[in-house]
Amino acid sequence: MSVPTPVDPPGLYRSPAFAQGMIVPEGPVLFVGGQNGVDAQGELLDGLQAQTEQALRNLLAVLAAAGSGPEHVAKLTIHLAPGIDPTAAYGATRTVWGDHRTAVTVLAVAPARPGALVEIDAVAAVPR
Repeated sequence: MSVPTPVDPPGLYRSPAFAQGMIVPEGPVLFVGGQNGVDAQGELLDGLQAQTEQALRNLLAVLAAAGSGPEHVAKLTIHLAPGIDPTAAYGATRTVWGDHRTAVTVLAVAPARPGALVEIDAVAAVPR
C-alpha cells in the first residue's frame, strides 16, 4: 500500500488537519513544485481564498497526472505572503483538500510573482 502513515507521538498535539510526521512507503515519490492560484491561462485569481483553492486544484491536477492523489501526500508546504492571516487559507484548504491529514509547514515569505498571496508545494507517494 502506498498511502503515507501519520506519526503523532504521545505528548504532542494531535490535529485533525495535519500530522506531526508522515512515513512514506517504499516506491516512487513525487515532488510537486510550488503551485500558485493561477488558472489555465496563467491568470492570477483575486483574493486569498480564490488563490488558495486554485493552487490546491492545480496541485491535485499534478497529483492526478502522476497517478497519485491527496491521500498519498506526505507533506505540504504553504507559503503565504507576509502579513496574510492564514485563516482564510485554512478554510479554502478544507473546501478543496478535504480531510486528508498530512505533515504541513506554513511560512510567511515574499512571493516571487507580484500579486501572489499563496504558493503550495507537496511531496507524495505514487501508487504502484
